[in-house]
Amino acid sequence: MLDVLLDGLLDSLKLIPFLFITYVVMGIIEAASSAKMRDKILNVGKTGPLWGALIGVIPQCGFSAMGANFYAFRLITLGTLISIFFSTSDEMLPILISEAVNPLLIIKILAIKVVIAVITGFTIDIVLRLFAKAKAQDEEDEEFEFELSAGCNCGGGLWINALAKTIRVLFYIFIFTEALGIAVYLIGPDNFEAVMNAVPVLGPVVAAFIGLIPNCAASVAITQFYLEGAISAGSMISGLLVSAGVGILVLLRENKSKRENLYIIVLMLVLASLAGIGIDAFGIL
Repeated sequence: MLDVLLDGLLDSLKLIPFLFITYVVMGIIEAASSAKMRDKILNVGKTGPLWGALIGVIPQCGFSAMGANFYAFRLITLGTLISIFFSTSDEMLPILISEAVNPLLIIKILAIKVVIAVITGFTIDIVLRLFAKAKAQDEEDEEFEFELSAGCNCGGGLWINALAKTIRVLFYIFIFTEALGIAVYLIGPDNFEAVMNAVPVLGPVVAAFIGLIPNCAASVAITQFYLEGAISAGSMISGLLVSAGVGILVLLRENKSKRENLYIIVLMLVLASLAGIGIDAFGIL
């Protein structure tokens, strides 16, 4: 047990320089792209789900919050909102990079999420238009200002912000790595994966509920579990599809209809679970 705990600590500490450098680069990308992406998503029209998916996949902490704010003011469609949420992966990308995962695998994971986000977003918008269930857009001009990074603590300067994120994510990585190591130790390496995948359909569903937690800990846990072989590729995708960071919190806070918020969350859980089940069934990843 002591060896398990020590290994988890050492494995976590090794990631510090890689995580820090990754967050510095992501901070530079964020500073350069924020204003342009915000303006773009406000003028996408019926192609919203496509742009929402492409913008959401950019490693930036505020796009899911931005999308939730825009939807609350009916500046974008529900399909565009879902495409942003599904494309966003919170802390998945920096973890995969810091763990030196094959770049082709990273690109494949991101591509799968984008494709699912685009298809889902367009389908939702088409269905809503066909059945006339979409709410009328408010034509009146309103003064609408908010911080792009609302709720994600992105302020404080590039280096300080990168260091803060590194420490926070490293903490979660350490916790989940240790938890996984202890579980494997107690259950036995040969039995652990069998227990996690005893009911194939259940894995993606459980992962989707975990991913819904509005905190970076969710995406950290799901990514780490996948890298350790504890969950399937479908379960990982299912959890990461709904892992939109603070986007869900902003939606709950800004969108006045509680019933609609519940519908959106349930819809995300169902679609993400089906996507994960399909990926495992067809061996896509």
